[in-house]
Amino acid sequence: MTCPLCATPATPLIPTPVSGGPADASVDLCGICADQIAADSPNPDHFRSLATTMWSEDAAVQVLAFRTLQKIDAPWADDLLGQLYLDDDTRAWAENVAGESQHTDANGVTLHTGDTVTLIKDLTVKGANFTAKRGTAVRRISLVADNPAHIEGRVEGQRIVILTEFVKKS
Repeated sequence: MTCPLCATPATPLIPTPVSGGPADASVDLCGICADQIAADSPNPDHFRSLATTMWSEDAAVQVLAFRTLQKIDAPWADDLLGQLYLDDDTRAWAENVAGESQHTDANGVTLHTGDTVTLIKDLTVKGANFTAKRGTAVRRISLVADNPAHIEGRVEGQRIVILTEFVKKS
């Protein structure tokens, strides 16, 4: 198979999760790319093919290309970043780098946009006349930007704000 990031042909691919977006987002990368994207300063010569692979129709590949180009300290990488067009949702995902979140669940695990959490306590939902039961899974949460103690999610068809102290990451 060909690596979608560096275009190396006939290489074994490793499933690599892409953080900050949909919980199940991943890209199958070659071993070198998987190691390089985890590094703080990737080898620029390995990623010369980003000039073509950054135009992939797969949003996860676009996100990895964007993040990799930002890490590379070379004029050609800056030029490619200037050319790369990402729709609004993909750009938000690309800029939502894991580790920046201050939102943590009841066990201290970091939460990210798109995660799934489980309620650990029955919660009375004000203004909606129902109780969100313990054990309810809340999928594709969003983080409240100005308050790390709050997340938003959909329970019983209603979008509600939930305190992070009452959830655990699934």
